[in-house]
Amino acid sequence: MYSWLAPARIAVAVLVAVALGFFGYHAATDATGVLNYFSYFTNLANMAGAVVLGLGGWAGLTGRRPVPDQLRGAVVLYLAITGLAYGTGLAAYPEPLVIPWVSDVIHRAMPLVVLADWLIDPPVHRIRRVAVLGWLAFPLVYLAYTLLRGHAIDWYPYPFLDPGLHGGYRRVAGACVLMTAAFALIGAAVASAGNALADRRDARNGAVPPGRRADAQTN
Repeated sequence: MYSWLAPARIAVAVLVAVALGFFGYHAATDATGVLNYFSYFTNLANMAGAVVLGLGGWAGLTGRRPVPDQLRGAVVLYLAITGLAYGTGLAAYPEPLVIPWVSDVIHRAMPLVVLADWLIDPPVHRIRRVAVLGWLAFPLVYLAYTLLRGHAIDWYPYPFLDPGLHGGYRRVAGACVLMTAAFALIGAAVASAGNALADRRDARNGAVPPGRRADAQTN
């Protein structure tokens, strides 16, 4: 691992924690509320990203066990979806309660940073296809929670999940199918990119870990 990567991870983790803290403070002191703050997928994904980067940086500085590859990959997927969803549609529905620089950090910078981190320091162990399916568990649980809670209190964190808008539940169902497909496809791409770069790194170093060889055979 590059010597600068560990402190860079910690620096980014601190920046994201500060950004989320600002957003959380404003949410707690205005109409958004703390529960709604924790009901944004963007916030949850960024919290996970900050923890993973922080722990990864600490492990790099202290020589402790690194963050599991599967956890890193899941966070890359969640934040990649966050950035793509924001860039392709959600930016048109600005959240007036979010400070502009905070929005830039959590919607734009963090997705790019964790993706770069994954590509610069690819997984040690090969990511299996079943792991990618496991990455979908959290988004599906989040979706169920959001729809049930939204139906109960008539509040939805994202417009494409709000059946009260044009198109109703048919539009929401279509959005859910498209998002699930996007999670699966991008998750597969994240895993494939990580595996390919890890294989190239191992070949360059002249060593292929036994676990990677065995994993390749089972796939």
